Amino acid sequence: MYSKEHMEFLKKVKNRKILIRVTQILILICILTLWEIAAKFKLIDTFLTSYPSEIFTLFVKMIKSGALFNHVLISTTEVVIGFTLGTILGTLVAIILWWSDFLSKVLDPYLVVLNALPKTALAPIIIIWVGAGISGIIVTAMIVSIIVTILGVYGGFKEVSNDKIRMLQTFGANKFQVLQKVVIPSSVPAIINALKINVGLSWVGVIVGEFIVSQAGIGYLIVYGSQVFKLDLVMMSVFILAILAALMYQFVAYIEKKLIKNNRWL
Repeated sequence: MYSKEHMEFLKKVKNRKILIRVTQILILICILTLWEIAAKFKLIDTFLTSYPSEIFTLFVKMIKSGALFNHVLISTTEVVIGFTLGTILGTLVAIILWWSDFLSKVLDPYLVVLNALPKTALAPIIIIWVGAGISGIIVTAMIVSIIVTILGVYGGFKEVSNDKIRMLQTFGANKFQVLQKVVIPSSVPAIINALKINVGLSWVGVIVGEFIVSQAGIGYLIVYGSQVFKLDLVMMSVFILAILAALMYQFVAYIEKKLIKNNRWL
């Protein structure tokens, strides 16, 4: 049983979280309300900015027609696949670099240079190499996220306590056992952080790819809307993109919270 003081502390923490969430929602409502009022009183050019009620009307129309679901499903599928591949392959490369100190020193400058490159600028080349279709978009999303994963996870591996590693080696553990029992469990926070970063990067890769070659998806809607000057379509697509990215981020944060609660790492 918790003491009375501890229960009061937990209640205060819960109330503060609720207050923060309510404040966040109120700020969003205020922004949308001011935007709508400015449009109604012609304080802004709605041709360039659109306004919330018009965006919502278009949203409902596309939901009823089923067109929006198709675009969202395509983009989400591309992101999930690119995100997953980037994270898995990046983690595997990080393991290889940890395993071979010689290889990590050889590849270190190349990784730094690749990380500094604007990877979205390579999207046209990647799409030409892989193909002008969903495969090119997925590979673009993967490439955008994989370098960050390698650097983030490998950095987490290097920060693992040497005392823990030496203790296992003292008991006769081989390198694979050290990796399995200490390095990876201790690096779960670094892996989770890489996942959080990759959520945004994967969406960037997919949207850039869809800008170039796609005939469907959220990126396609943004490009098409801007070409025909349907700013309500562009703004609606941006809002949907923000919501989907936020949901993916919250999913990763939920996994992190569960792992912390259950003390699944060292």
